[in-house]
Amino acid sequence: MKLTTKQLTLCALLTATALALSYLENLFPLSLAIPIPGVKLGLANIVTVFALYAMGPGQALLILLARCFLGALFAGNMNALVFSLLGALSAMGAMVLLSRLRGLSIYGVSAGGAAAHNCGQIAAAMLTLGSSAPLYYLPVLLAVSLFTGGLTGLASACLFQGLRSTNLMKG
Repeated sequence: MKLTTKQLTLCALLTATALALSYLENLFPLSLAIPIPGVKLGLANIVTVFALYAMGPGQALLILLARCFLGALFAGNMNALVFSLLGALSAMGAMVLLSRLRGLSIYGVSAGGAAAHNCGQIAAAMLTLGSSAPLYYLPVLLAVSLFTGGLTGLASACLFQGLRSTNLMKG
């Protein structure tokens, strides 16, 4: 995939934005409001959904992979990379497929991505632990993913609405 300077710059800016949102989300743990272990809003996924629709799956995947690797590197937790990558790649695959369905809105695509992300992370937990025990937690995570995925879909839709009157997304 050959990127223009403008596309590469936008990928870099979106990667930085996703990293900043991920860092910001860690400052305010959702567990204070929702006492369910492992639940996050997934604010960085706003960038992923936006990139998928604005730039296409190839560039969205580049941004997603850069965010996963840089996030693990900056956090100093390379062990979490397996969880991050399996969740992210599952979400991206699901969102690419779902975005091709006619009649499914950005909210549905985002919620499907959130559900797939949780499935990927449960798979990572099963691989890491060598046990199927994490499967019992999947229904809880899937229920929460409807809310979190819908919320990131809403934020992405608002972002597109806000950018509609600008020249930023033209060309």
